[in-house]
Amino acid sequence: MGKNTKQTKVGVDIGNTRTVTIVMSSDHETGDLTVLGYSNVAQNGMRKGMVVDIDETIASIAQSLEEAERMSGIPIERALVSIGGGQTSSANSRGVVAVSSPSGEIGKDDIMRVIDAAKAFSMPANREVIHVIPRSFIVDGQDAIKDPIGMKGIRLEVDSHVITASSPVVKNLLKCAYQAGIDVEEMVLSSLAASRTVLTRKQKEIGVVLVDIGGGGTNIAVFEEGEILHTAFIPVGASHVTNDIAIGLKTSIEFAEKVKVEYGAATTNRVSEKDTIDLSEIDPSIDKGLISRKYIVEIINARLEELFMMVKDELRKINRDGLLPAGAILTGGGSKIEDIVEVARESLRLPVQLGKTNDSIVSIDKETIDNPSFSTAIGLALWGFDLAREQGGMKNIIEGFRGSMKILGKIKNVFKKR
Repeated sequence: MGKNTKQTKVGVDIGNTRTVTIVMSSDHETGDLTVLGYSNVAQNGMRKGMVVDIDETIASIAQSLEEAERMSGIPIERALVSIGGGQTSSANSRGVVAVSSPSGEIGKDDIMRVIDAAKAFSMPANREVIHVIPRSFIVDGQDAIKDPIGMKGIRLEVDSHVITASSPVVKNLLKCAYQAGIDVEEMVLSSLAASRTVLTRKQKEIGVVLVDIGGGGTNIAVFEEGEILHTAFIPVGASHVTNDIAIGLKTSIEFAEKVKVEYGAATTNRVSEKDTIDLSEIDPSIDKGLISRKYIVEIINARLEELFMMVKDELRKINRDGLLPAGAILTGGGSKIEDIVEVARESLRLPVQLGKTNDSIVSIDKETIDNPSFSTAIGLALWGFDLAREQGGMKNIIEGFRGSMKILGKIKNVFKKR
């Protein structure tokens, strides 16, 4: 019998409004990536990246897993899970160690020790380290080293980006995942996972900001010289646009969402004063007659301009406002609004484009997988394949030390469904 060269990974993106699951296989020999199954179901148990209703969250995850299992024909036991929202934060940290080998040659153990040392910075007791991402290494004062293994030196330092999250948020997410029936292989910041799907190596080298517009908020990640520079959460997302429309029309959230999807646009540039919307065509029980489409678009435009000005503020904090040559890449379900690129370009004063799923990924339904709502879940699966490759050595470190495994190990036996 021939050796099985295929490996399967599952990404579960537990968002504020949807739970998205992707089942993907990778062929080690050919490098082919194939989406075997997926699902996208409503999520009503999350707010701002936090579990606010455990039963609702578990039910959504379980339904998402069941639908993805049915499509792929593969039982799902392990998955990589996203974490995002306002309960995550990031900081830059430096770790320093003495090289352990008498010969002064830097080995893998030295790398792991110095990355671990970067975790030893002051943070509140109720926070957990999710990622320690090595940006560059310094050997005896020589900086900007990407891979120091095999080099000779006495002192090894690492310049890293550390991402932490609230311990209760992490534990509640893990509890929901385990009780929905899956073992959490890794917890990954959602913007980093999405960046794995839609950003190219060249974009990360020259400078780019990923803007992942979700339902309850927007996660951003800034890259430069191939490394993560800054991550942040902005508490404005697609559901805020929907809420604004509901208030403007004095209707339900569900009705406002239909209006947004069917008639929404981000700018009035291509909307005539004469364009009208007959609300009764959307819902016969609504008796409001005709309204101006421009009124709806103005509501959307105001909220999106606010969002992109908040993104601009984040770039200003790190002195990158208007200074990212690759511009901004938009993804997430909220990026599907017509003409959103124009508003982002005008607000950010940067080149802007919609994120595109890696062409190397094959799917039974390519049009669906190109949907930006899937970018984080796809990135989670890709992250899993990256980690599997990294286990053989340090050459292809993509996002570094698996900081989340410490807490996963602690509470696995408490929350794991038996």
